[in-house]
Amino acid sequence: MSYRNFLEEIKKGTPAAGYLLSASDPFLHSEAVSLIRERVPEGEREFNFQSFDLAAGKASEVPLDQILDVLNTVPFFPGRKVVVIENAQKLLKKDLKKLGQYFLRPSESSLPVLLHLGTVKKEMKEALTGVKQIPLDISEKEIPAWLNARARSRGIELSADAADYLVGTIGPDLGLLSSELDKFTLLGKAKVERDDIAEIVEGRRTYNAFALVDAIRAQDTEKTLRIYRVLRETEEPYSLLGALNWQYARHFEGKDSPAERRRLWRVFGLLNGADADIKSSGGSYPVELLLVKLLRLSKERA
Repeated sequence: MSYRNFLEEIKKGTPAAGYLLSASDPFLHSEAVSLIRERVPEGEREFNFQSFDLAAGKASEVPLDQILDVLNTVPFFPGRKVVVIENAQKLLKKDLKKLGQYFLRPSESSLPVLLHLGTVKKEMKEALTGVKQIPLDISEKEIPAWLNARARSRGIELSADAADYLVGTIGPDLGLLSSELDKFTLLGKAKVERDDIAEIVEGRRTYNAFALVDAIRAQDTEKTLRIYRVLRETEEPYSLLGALNWQYARHFEGKDSPAERRRLWRVFGLLNGADADIKSSGGSYPVELLLVKLLRLSKERA
């Protein structure tokens, strides 16, 4: 997990001349910046922590030359001054070249942290050879491990069942998972089990993604649609799709027969199609159509 590499850098005191942190989920950028910011003493943050956003229309948008001046200015307090550059993917070619030249002789009193949304292009990788490049993205298989590490940092331990239940109910949205995890710290327990979190996660809801997948596999059309009608009142389509994706991935785990592999590809083909439809058109219709197709697939098996 590349995110672990970043945590190791934090433990070592961020010794590199600078960091380029890439992620497809902005939450990971936010979390990374929080961890770095915490290393700056609270009384010094006003002077030794600065952030600039290169996205068009941002109030904090400034020319790169001004950012370079900040990097080359000796900090007011001892220690390295942290300078965060958000949306580094917006850097112009001429500015990328200037930044590359800076890293040939970087300031020893500053720590530049570049946040890049999406995959870093070859041009940027080659231009910023003096920067430690770390992709932060976490695969769905790694989410339980990330969740457990985050829980331990908050002084609690999640059981395996609790972690699986949480991801299966909420889906792979890291921001939502982190928010739910914060609630568990209020339970006053060193180890949190599945039953401990069910009421907190579910709230007043009668159903969840577990029940929805069970109804589909049972080929119960009426129950499937009834559960969905409840869930759509509290779940965004994309969040529900993520939870379904996780549930099916867990269901097919370890099933390697040719027939099961074919079913796996068909199921995930339907999920990917729904994902594209939600992104292009939005609304609840893509999810409703997905459920009908999954029900048909389940009945074909019978």
